[in-house]
Amino acid sequence: MNRRGFLQLIGATGAAALAASCNRVSSAVGTLSSSTNLIRFPEKTEMILLTDRPPQLETPIHYFRQDLTPNEAFFVRWHLEGIPTSVDLRTFRVNVSGHLRQPLQLSVDELRSQFEPISVIAVNQCSGNSRSFFEPRVPGGQWKHGAVGNAKWTGVSVKSILDRAQVKSGAVDVSFNGLDVPPLPSVSDFVKALSINHARDGEVMIAYAMNDQSLPMVNGFPLRLVVPGWYGTYWVKALNDITVLPKAFSNFWTDNAYRIPSGPNGTESPKDLAKDTVPINRFNVRSIFVRPDPDETLHPGMPNEIEGIAFDSGHGIKRVEVSTDGGDTWTDARLDSEIGKYSWRRWRASWTPRDRGQYRLMARATNAIGETQSQGQWNRSGFMWNVIQQVDVKVG
Repeated sequence: MNRRGFLQLIGATGAAALAASCNRVSSAVGTLSSSTNLIRFPEKTEMILLTDRPPQLETPIHYFRQDLTPNEAFFVRWHLEGIPTSVDLRTFRVNVSGHLRQPLQLSVDELRSQFEPISVIAVNQCSGNSRSFFEPRVPGGQWKHGAVGNAKWTGVSVKSILDRAQVKSGAVDVSFNGLDVPPLPSVSDFVKALSINHARDGEVMIAYAMNDQSLPMVNGFPLRLVVPGWYGTYWVKALNDITVLPKAFSNFWTDNAYRIPSGPNGTESPKDLAKDTVPINRFNVRSIFVRPDPDETLHPGMPNEIEGIAFDSGHGIKRVEVSTDGGDTWTDARLDSEIGKYSWRRWRASWTPRDRGQYRLMARATNAIGETQSQGQWNRSGFMWNVIQQVDVKVG
């Protein structure tokens, strides 16, 4: 279904009809387990369904064998049920207001024509990616490893917009709001904020293109905030409001939600919850296997290419080690060329198993400042998972 069909469907019947009319994948797929819910939303391919109101769609891992995640396979995470279902670009404007000398209202065409375009290849990762692996289990969307994607984002730096708007002295934070709306007055609007210095670092941007195409509606059309190296909660979708504040921003989504223990790696004990917490922010370092598949059967004496991706908050991946014996021994994987400091980096390792049996593969990434993956981790929100991944494979 194209965007016009999406708008006709939603405009006539609402978000509930979207879920009901999505084309659920049937036996044509053939290789999927019965426990996997695949669904097709407008402008998207078959994806793993967590919830439909609001949409939470996970990317199947095989798409990570490409350096750039296709738009139609990029994961989807909304917080509020009232997501935008149509945008008229003739009337749509981004309002830039607050602690400014020159408030602005900008159309998408004006962003494209009046500002210098910038592009960055950057990973976007949900804070709760891999939440389903926490033990004890924690509430929230039970993502596996597919709430992440890597894309080329093109747009306008927030700095250039704020420079035109002439920020007054004493500015502290900048808040960002989108077109999604709460279902009830008692539910807090989903608004996020960055410090004025972060917002003006020249890298934070408003993207109007994703992999050189318009953003899919459910990925934030027509504009999305891009905060390289930071978790996706800050990447506000369908962005239509930027407000410069002379004081620290405060709301439910920063004061109560999306907080992590202030200690190393956001870790705490289930029996001793951390008293000091801070808003979630930069990625930690992690890696994800993309081949072999967990249910794939390998053959003794046959060479195999083990492959994965690794990323961090922008320092750069400098080493990935792979174990094929459950962590007893480790060897360095080969790293592909870096395609951007905020992009993931592909790694590969050759392996020829000698004997039949079960093998446990493991991968451990380390970045340029020596940060590496953890052996164990837990927090009450299921955020920032970066435990060394284990994949069990059968050789037979």
